[in-house]
Amino acid sequence: MYQRQFQKIQPQTTAHLAQTMTLLNMNLGELNQEINRALNENPALVVKEERRCPTCNYILHEGQICPICTRPRSSAENESIVFISPRGEFVPKNSTSEDEIFTDENMGSEEISLEEYVLRQVVSDLEEKERIIAAYILNQLDEDGFFKEDISEVASYYHVSVSTIEAIKRIIQKADPIGIASASPEEAIKVQLDELRENGEVPETYLEIADRYLHQLLKKQYKEISQELGIPIQEVIGAADYFGKNLNPYPTRAHWGTFRQPAAEENKVYSNPDVIISHLNNDPAQPLLVEVIIPYISFLNINPLYTQAIKEANEETRNELRSDYEKANLFIKCLQQRNNTMQRLLERISRLQKEYILKGEKYIQPLTRAQIAQELKVHESTISRAVSSKSVQLPDGRIIPMSLFFDRSLGIRAEIKEIIAEEKKDDPLSDSEIVKILSKKGFDLARRTVAKYRLMEGILPAHQRRNQKR
Repeated sequence: MYQRQFQKIQPQTTAHLAQTMTLLNMNLGELNQEINRALNENPALVVKEERRCPTCNYILHEGQICPICTRPRSSAENESIVFISPRGEFVPKNSTSEDEIFTDENMGSEEISLEEYVLRQVVSDLEEKERIIAAYILNQLDEDGFFKEDISEVASYYHVSVSTIEAIKRIIQKADPIGIASASPEEAIKVQLDELRENGEVPETYLEIADRYLHQLLKKQYKEISQELGIPIQEVIGAADYFGKNLNPYPTRAHWGTFRQPAAEENKVYSNPDVIISHLNNDPAQPLLVEVIIPYISFLNINPLYTQAIKEANEETRNELRSDYEKANLFIKCLQQRNNTMQRLLERISRLQKEYILKGEKYIQPLTRAQIAQELKVHESTISRAVSSKSVQLPDGRIIPMSLFFDRSLGIRAEIKEIIAEEKKDDPLSDSEIVKILSKKGFDLARRTVAKYRLMEGILPAHQRRNQKR
């Protein structure tokens, strides 16, 4: 009996999860298209005539947001009001002009491949001939960001030494995403650990584990590693946790920095945000109001005629009608699950990144998808899908990718921009001098990391800034 029951429930559970994950990965425009497609294909799915709040079912007028769901839930100042908002067409804030909102900086309208993005970071560290070799290496990367060609053959083709190719490869590996152009996941992880070691403390045992026991670590053979290294098993478990939170064995799947995309994917243009953050009653003294936008057309329901039709139909027709009914019911439940996940995610982000939302890049807090996933008790891939291709309008009217909330370098890059903005025009600061200034402010960075962040912000090296200002 239990065996038959399991087989009956499992396909529905799998379908629910798969469809929820698909919907979660969609931005507002894609979601609207998917709902339209479902309505066209399934007669059991209809649009409700009444506009109601998707959370509390309050009847809404045209353009109205729910007065129930936007009430402060507590007297705590840090408590944001996060709710599902069925808006119509997006209208920018009156206080900000269209030109100010839809700038190239905010929308990222320039198309750029991953290869070009990396090459821009390393070009100042390479000679002219080396740049050609770097471009070749980048164009030979596989979908995971690995370079698997024989280095000696590349050296022979370009008539240079193997050590020259290896040196160029090391420079590329230190670019963002760190570890790109490695030959394997193991090499990518070692490169990332070396980088973390330069910018902070990494226990020696972690380096040894990465070098000798990576496969065993992935298989969770903690006891064996502990015995071979002669260290407590908790230290091995700590290494596994550290690797999971800070390292990515597949560089092009990483989410580090301000911009990450495969070469085949076009850069997104952010015009209709998926989330709008403002203040309650437009009063800066009031709590943040966070609207998770869904399309108007998402007021969906099961066609009431279907229940009666199923009862009256013959067996063959009944099975077909029931199939449509179940698909429609599943689609509505998956939409609700998507909305619930987005709401929970934005509740955590708006609380943890409130200073950044209100004051700017310098105040961003270190935050990872793994951390949020752990807090919400979901898989990290769920958070990645919820963040993917989404955009957020901030209280000042800027529209940014949601992924910026997880950009660990953003605050440091803001500091670098500020330092360079205040430098003497006739005596620009070198990257080494910027390193010293950052160190006094509590940021321990290597010179090449500063150079990388400077290039990510489109800031020229010191000697070129000096020439530019003459």
